[in-house]
Amino acid sequence: MKILVTGGAGFIGSNFIIYWLKNHPADKIINFDKLSYAGNLDNLKSIENNPNYFFVKGDICDPRKVNEVMVGMDLVVHFAAESHVDRSIVEPAVFVKTNVLGTQVLLSAAIKNKVKRFHHVSTDEVFGSLELNTKSKFSERTNYNPKSPYAASKAGSDHLVRAYGNTYGLETTITNCSNNFGPFQYPEKLIPLTITNLLRGKKVPIYGDGLQVRDWLFVEDHCRAIELILEKGKVGETYCVGGLTKDINNLQVVKKIITILGEDETKISFVTDRLGHDRRYSMDWRKIKAELGWVPRFDFDHWLEKTVNWYKENKWWWQKLIRN
Repeated sequence: MKILVTGGAGFIGSNFIIYWLKNHPADKIINFDKLSYAGNLDNLKSIENNPNYFFVKGDICDPRKVNEVMVGMDLVVHFAAESHVDRSIVEPAVFVKTNVLGTQVLLSAAIKNKVKRFHHVSTDEVFGSLELNTKSKFSERTNYNPKSPYAASKAGSDHLVRAYGNTYGLETTITNCSNNFGPFQYPEKLIPLTITNLLRGKKVPIYGDGLQVRDWLFVEDHCRAIELILEKGKVGETYCVGGLTKDINNLQVVKKIITILGEDETKISFVTDRLGHDRRYSMDWRKIKAELGWVPRFDFDHWLEKTVNWYKENKWWWQKLIRN
């Protein structure tokens, strides 16, 4: 089987490629990535010489290049996206172009080349924000209510995927996942930023009061979920994928990392809150559990410590990415 992975040099995409080739060694993967600031081929050093792995540099917004790389593909797993909310507030047009137009270009090429399945990787942020101290959760039935330019652009791409399935008969599936963490995550996101700042003796910035709640998903658990959906998932369906069963706020996450590294809470620095900052995300992943038997294998505390240790042991990877 031949699989096109878009954004395969990014955090989740590279973890997926490594996972897939380990568990499906006979398959061929083409990694299509334009190598923006968050794309890093160092993520894939462990498999760069695998004869079934191929890298093609290109932009998903380029129809000619996308059509060239789509020829002969059986599956497309679409990770490529601008994904950092802070950046979307400053440069929303870039997010609309990549996340909406880029997805449309890929979908059209998939139709033209008779791809058997198009899997789109999305986010829980398309659902908006939940109230703190409630038991409400996002599910596949939750109405879309994006609150940031990033979330709105991902919502647009979700709608396009469903529209192409309905209009053209393209076999599609979607995952709306919660916040991933693990190796190779660019150090602008909360967990790697906290770890790398502490390892450099710097303070950790926390927006507002730090009580924003996120659902955390270890990246390999996400890869397992996509694998199951590609193998057993129902065409046209959306699956919510989360990693926790109880809420944890950003301040608690940072304090856990501080404890793991033997630091103290004087390293915390509260800063002005992000514009339009969502207060709470929580995922109801009962559908993927009931239909496909997926549950997270990885306990948050255990794999948070594993992630901290990975950054400690792989300073070569992240030190050159940090500018200050």
